[in-house]
Amino acid sequence: MDANTSKPLLLNLRAMFYLVLPSESSYEKLEQVPNFVDEAFPYFTCMVLLEAVVLRLQGKDWPRINDGINSMTHGVLSLLHSLLFRSIELLIYVWIYDNYHLIDLPWDSGVTWFVAFVLFDFFYYWFHRFSHESNIIWASHQVHHSSEDYNLTTALRQSLMQKYYSMCVYFPMALIVPPSAYYVHQQFNLLYQFWIHTEVVHSIGPLEYILNTASHHRVHHGRNPYCIDKNYGGTLIVWDRMFNTFQAEGEKVIYGLVHPNQFWDPLYGQFHHYLYILGLVRKYDSASDRVSAVVKGPGWEPGKPWRGLTEDLPEVEHPVRKYDKDIPTWASLYVVLHFALVLGGYSALAPHKEHLSAATSLGCVAFIIFSLTSFGALFDHKRWSCAAECLRCAIVVGLLLYVRGPIEFEPTLVSGTFVFFLLSAILWGVLTVLQYKFYVVTKKVD
Repeated sequence: MDANTSKPLLLNLRAMFYLVLPSESSYEKLEQVPNFVDEAFPYFTCMVLLEAVVLRLQGKDWPRINDGINSMTHGVLSLLHSLLFRSIELLIYVWIYDNYHLIDLPWDSGVTWFVAFVLFDFFYYWFHRFSHESNIIWASHQVHHSSEDYNLTTALRQSLMQKYYSMCVYFPMALIVPPSAYYVHQQFNLLYQFWIHTEVVHSIGPLEYILNTASHHRVHHGRNPYCIDKNYGGTLIVWDRMFNTFQAEGEKVIYGLVHPNQFWDPLYGQFHHYLYILGLVRKYDSASDRVSAVVKGPGWEPGKPWRGLTEDLPEVEHPVRKYDKDIPTWASLYVVLHFALVLGGYSALAPHKEHLSAATSLGCVAFIIFSLTSFGALFDHKRWSCAAECLRCAIVVGLLLYVRGPIEFEPTLVSGTFVFFLLSAILWGVLTVLQYKFYVVTKKVD
């Protein structure tokens, strides 16, 4: 079967475990390469649900709704640039390859496929390591480590900014690897790392010596002192063994940042470490200390080594108290439902992004960001969250009233969506009024 004219059976599912052959995943031209990541979304959803069931069968708690939605929220934020811009990374990579590549590797050769696989994973190891050992890159990568839970939704917790750092590390591959092979393995490497974000799988036997696995990656996500700056591999763990950054799983791993986040605000979660670095730059007097605060490790301070001192790492408290704000179960389920609608809207929009005007694309991105921020505010119990959600739903109602005229939609779908968002707006409008009255009464009592 020709890989360029017909897709082999379950290729997208097998790609998530790198169980693919060169003959079925080699492409002559970059534009022929499928978007494996987008096409894997149904598998992401099914595996997240399956993991939750298995966890319950193992006697463990259900994944937390607020943490899971927050992880997926960061994943959506990391994709929004694609509605506004073409892939800068691929444009630059193609330009370097077209002008400066040193050898011509045939696109349909198994050797080319294997070279691309090994080189991408090698460069991934080094970028991943840099992202932990340089504060400015850590500012983007810390988003992925900010979850205090560890499940398949954690894999979706991605950074808005990280791709603009990582692409610079991969450009040397353009001297050798054709763009189509590069793009294939860029996606396969990312997809492979989805399944390793779980506590369901304990070990996969002898393959633990070669592959990056759930056990190895649990260590990487730990904030226990023994876990810090270990196991950077993407698909292979051999780089960590070669460069002395490997650590086997030992005592129970406690997940998250050394100083855990105390909020669900997705935008602040994306950028708060940049603000922290800015504070360090303002704090230090000498130019060398200011530069060091930006480029050296997150644990660096004047007079300390590049990555800081291990003894400065705080011990994990026991029992572990994860950040949480109690909100009614119905409110959590409400956020899940509305998040699914936002995700569905993005999925419907993404394939047609090239036909959208700049104003429409910008408006859609702004509304998605506003929606995700509103959901975070509800989970955080922010005072303004009810008003924000009322406004968000009212905007949808207004838009549906508008599109009924100039654009033809399925009448039943539009009417049902209109009623749903109208009732939602009324609900949060009433809660806003009640919240305001309670606040006024409380202030008077004080």
